[in-house]
Amino acid sequence: MTAFWHFVTYHWFFAIPMFLMMLAAAVMLIWRILLNLNAGTNMSDFLPKFQDVLNREGVEGAIKFCKSQQGVIPRRLYVTGLENSRFGLAAMRRAMASVTELEIIPDLNFLLPPILAIAKIATMVGLLGTVISMIGTFQELGEAAKSLEEGARGGQAKASQEIGLALFATALGLMTAIPLVFAHVLCKAWVHKFEIKMKAAAQKLLVLIQARRAGAPAQPAQTGPAGRPGERTGARL
Repeated sequence: MTAFWHFVTYHWFFAIPMFLMMLAAAVMLIWRILLNLNAGTNMSDFLPKFQDVLNREGVEGAIKFCKSQQGVIPRRLYVTGLENSRFGLAAMRRAMASVTELEIIPDLNFLLPPILAIAKIATMVGLLGTVISMIGTFQELGEAAKSLEEGARGGQAKASQEIGLALFATALGLMTAIPLVFAHVLCKAWVHKFEIKMKAAAQKLLVLIQARRAGAPAQPAQTGPAGRPGERTGARL
């Protein structure tokens, strides 16, 4: 503990940036975990309720229901698809694919680039502190070699202390980088799995809308331009 306090006191120009990066990394990781929790939706519980509302209240009621739910899939993906349902299934598919690629996926990757950047910078700053401390160590050893035997022992002891201080910089850099790299890999895997989940959810929405239209009552026959019955009516007669 004494050696660590000495490192913080006399090598503050390395210690303070390392501590600040560790604090920023902890805040971003907590923020990232909360974002992941808020983005998720229990589809097994949501889909039956959504289908019931869609059958009873129609598209407008389903939109209101989705906006009241938690998660990215109901609030953004399904709302976009339902708002374009009057233009057909192809328009729904294009709208959901567009909002997924241009809005949802970038939001899901939020904070991941800074997390990876801090992990790499922390490692390099720790290595820089180690190199600078080692340079001072070799200078102390060179001066000790030119002095008397008593001075040499004192110089070697001081050089050993400098080596220990140099290792603190490396240790802090690794302590910051390792959890961040691990968290970054897990978050990227989560985003990939969530993207697949959104594609499956979008396909289920298309199936529900198609089934609802197939079960809807037929529309009355359209009349011709001059008010005459259409071809279908004439054939029936």
